[in-house]
Amino acid sequence: MAKKPDTDGELIAENRKARHDYHIGETLEVGIILHGSEVKAVRDHKVSLTEGWVLARAHPPELLLMSVNIGEFGPAGALGHKPVRPRGLLAHKSEVRRLAKAMEVKGATIVPLKMYFKNGYAKVLIGVAKGKAEHDKRDAIAKRDAKRDMDRAMSRRR
Repeated sequence: MAKKPDTDGELIAENRKARHDYHIGETLEVGIILHGSEVKAVRDHKVSLTEGWVLARAHPPELLLMSVNIGEFGPAGALGHKPVRPRGLLAHKSEVRRLAKAMEVKGATIVPLKMYFKNGYAKVLIGVAKGKAEHDKRDAIAKRDAKRDMDRAMSRRR
């Protein structure tokens, strides 16, 4: 049997839209509870984090990953998984309580930023986010464009 390619440390999915729509504060790496067919689908990069968010409860302490789409794994057939369902996240009780407290602030939410494999385990990087106003997004785009123009001008000078 052929050896499977090593996918450890490989970025599976990234939520680029989160950094555009939110100011990201504290981040935390957590484990994720997946069924067998979900692990196969994640290894095939069939994941969309864009619509996802995290529900943090203090009593009992738990984290749930909501609205994340993990596509179906074809060979699993009827024994496969539902693409969108709440999935448990693994973190220490104190971290869960701290995140639940951070969610109580008005306008704050927890969003998934990245999904990757680390030492054979699926991990999700989550961050406490606060929504950006429309003018903040325009300012960020203008700054990025100005920086790009300056870099171009400097490279032409050389």
